[in-house]
Amino acid sequence: MNKILSSFNKNKTYLIMLILSVVVALILGAILMLVTGYNPVEGYSAMLEGAFGTPRMIGNTLAKMLTLCLTALGMAVAAQAGMFNVGGEGQLFLGGLAATVTGVYLQGVSPIIALPLAFISAMVVGGFYAFIPAWLRVKINVSEVITTIMLNSIAILVCKWLTNSGGWLITDDKGVLGGTEAIPEALAFSKLVDRSNLSTAILYGAVIAFLCWYFMKKTSIGLEMKVTGENQRFAFFSGLKKDKIMIGSMIASGAICGLVGMFEVYGYQGRFMDSISNEFYYDGMLVAMIVKYNPIGIMIMSFFFAIINVGASYMELRVGISGELSDIIFAIIIFLMAAEGGITKIWTNFQNKKAAKKLESSKEDKING
Repeated sequence: MNKILSSFNKNKTYLIMLILSVVVALILGAILMLVTGYNPVEGYSAMLEGAFGTPRMIGNTLAKMLTLCLTALGMAVAAQAGMFNVGGEGQLFLGGLAATVTGVYLQGVSPIIALPLAFISAMVVGGFYAFIPAWLRVKINVSEVITTIMLNSIAILVCKWLTNSGGWLITDDKGVLGGTEAIPEALAFSKLVDRSNLSTAILYGAVIAFLCWYFMKKTSIGLEMKVTGENQRFAFFSGLKKDKIMIGSMIASGAICGLVGMFEVYGYQGRFMDSISNEFYYDGMLVAMIVKYNPIGIMIMSFFFAIINVGASYMELRVGISGELSDIIFAIIIFLMAAEGGITKIWTNFQNKKAAKKLESSKEDKING
């Protein structure tokens, strides 16, 4: 019972700290606006309008949320088993390219057959690319952080080479640089909001998000991953197949990232471009780490970050405030949450000292009285 109450209080403290971090970041953002000669009310109003002002803007916000949420969940699935997948960007690139090639070469084939094959190709390629550093980690103890960072660069450069001059996937369409042939229109996801980036990919994303939450929080598999992630020696002596669990979590993480690449192509771009991602995975990593890899927290924080990110671009156009303000707000939140443990400890010590002084003062009053 005491452990349950302690865990509840700890989570409650973390949630309060997270809310305070967001508030402080927004206040500091407002101060920066004032210092640079802008009206914070006008700036934040423009930001909200940019995120929710029209159906198209709402669609773009939800589309951004989808990307952030899935990349963050990809990170969280690996982290639950104690694996730190920094290679999601490369897995995203390769998954997107694999799904595109599958769609292009299956032109004329019924979508009932071609679309599932595109899904499978994105997951298999993304998962396999995550399997490599996972195998190296569990078999010869090579840090997955280092290998995934190195494999990121390899994947991105290979994709750029294949879709540019000299690459065999380059398109014949004039005016398209760094891209493949377009996927058949019959395979593209339907737009849910005209002229926005939102497509039916969000429905697939919702299913993936639910499955991640369910397996991580409601199944024995998720429990085994958590035990392995928290204490590998305990997991080993408990009879858990920790190597398989760690490798499996990385494969699942890579598969999710591969699907994000596919969703970008089939839901928005229509073809693989070498600019498919603007470091989407790294943004997702930040979201996941801020909420300690909690699936529900990831969904909520992804929505908040999407509002700031999409709204900041409109704010710059309408008011003139640099869109870089969104990066500053993110950085402040990340800094405060990284220091959460220290800040909480300082506050707790302050409260304890205050209570001790009050108790001492009360005892003195009783003695004197």
